[in-house]
This record gives sequence, structure tokens and C-alpha cells, in this order.
Amino acid sequence: MSIAENIQAIRERMDRAAREAGRDPKEILLVGASKMNDADACRAAIAAGIDALGENRVQEMTAKLAQHAYDGAPLHFIGHLQRNKVRQVVGTASLIHSVSSLALLEEIQRQAEKRGLVQDVLLEVNVGGEENKSGFSSQEIYAAAESAREFAHVRVLGLMTIPPVEREPHGNLPYFTKVSQLYVDISRNLYDNSFKYLSMGMSDDFEDAIAAGATMIRVGSAIFGHRQYY
Repeated sequence: MSIAENIQAIRERMDRAAREAGRDPKEILLVGASKMNDADACRAAIAAGIDALGENRVQEMTAKLAQHAYDGAPLHFIGHLQRNKVRQVVGTASLIHSVSSLALLEEIQRQAEKRGLVQDVLLEVNVGGEENKSGFSSQEIYAAAESAREFAHVRVLGLMTIPPVEREPHGNLPYFTKVSQLYVDISRNLYDNSFKYLSMGMSDDFEDAIAAGATMIRVGSAIFGHRQYY
């Protein structure tokens, strides 16, 4: 199937999942996780109506920017972001999904202030408490969100999570539900209900994420096919 056909199939699954959860499908954005896919693949996804494209690697993002791969769609940064790469992402990505520490938040603030702009971000929740993953723990995220309000050049618009690998059908649903509740509580108590984005769910589990309240899903292989790593 082509990228356009894959996107149409994903849209249909999103629509069903939203309606089964009593939600409006228009509330949910589809981010194409375009890591390891070339500029032509990005252009094909944009032509097919993808809501945004998400990159994981700064070097790859920079190379594709030079090829105008993202023209016509918002560019998000969805991967682990190192502090020494922040300057290349701030002001270039319209949304950074993966703010995983206060130190990273501070660097984003510093670079955004230098450029005279406000950078939109999501705070990453390590909901499974996995040592090999970055992000704030479920116990830390409330305090982190409270601290983030002090940064004039950073605007927190919600939360992002990557749960543990599923070991059984619907195994991630409890994790998604937990982060959804954190999202609601933090938005209501700290941000005057101004949160917009709950980014969770990928190719294999986005329907459960939608059932739990995701407003943004990140889909790679189901759109672009399995990646050829090198």
C-alpha cells in the first residue's frame, strides 16, 4: 500500500476508536513519525493530509529541512533531545514532545529567550518507571509542571508518554489511563485547563491511547512501512 493509502487506513481506525470512546475524531491529530524515511516520503505524507511530521534525530531533521521535506505541515521533535542539540530545535520545531528534565527545560528557555520567541513543549512522563527511558516519573511530573510555569519563553501545552512494550493485548491501556488522569489534573490545577495535547500511542497501540484520551498519536511504521536501519 502507498503512504496515502496507509494514512487513509489509519484515519479510519482513528475514527472508529474515537467514536467507540464517545469522542469526536477531529479532536485527535495524526503525527507521522518519519525517522529513517526520506524527504520524498515526508512529502507524500503531507500530500495525503498528515497533521504533522515528527522527527527523532536532530541531524536527520536538519538534513531534511535543507531539502524542504516538511513544507506544508508542522514539524515536531518527538525523540530524546540532548541539551547540546537544543539550539538546533528551538524555533525550528513547532512543538517539542520530549522535555524530560528540568535541565532540558532550562536550556530550551535559554535558547528561546536568545531568539526572542516562546517554544511550545510537552513534558514527557516515564509512566512505567523504566530505567532505560527518560522522562519525569508519575510522582515528579506535577512538580515539574509547576516549575515550568516560571519559564517565560516556554509554553507547556500538555504531556507525552511512551509506555513499556506491550506483553499482552491492551497491556498499555492502564498506563495511558494513568497519564490521561495526570494530564487532566495538571491542566485543571496548574494551567487553567489550557492544555491542548496529550501525545501517546503509536502504530501498535494508538486505539487504546485514543480510548484513554490521547489528542495526538505518533505513527511511524503503519504509515511509512518498517524502517531500514543503518
